[in-house]
Amino acid sequence: MKIENQIRAFAGTFILVSLALSQLHSHYWLYFTAFVGLNLLQSAFTHFCPLEIILKRIQAKESLK
Repeated sequence: MKIENQIRAFAGTFILVSLALSQLHSHYWLYFTAFVGLNLLQSAFTHFCPLEIILKRIQAKESLK
């Protein structure tokens, strides 16, 4: 799977989980939803995504094995 698709899958999962937690646990989880959304928005303009860096490092370590 391409890194771009992995990022979208992570972001979608985090958003859905935080929305569920905001309904079941505390409304403060909506701040996490907003953080993920803002990070996606800024990465569209700046092409900087912390998750992309993490995924590349993980995949580089796995390819060394």
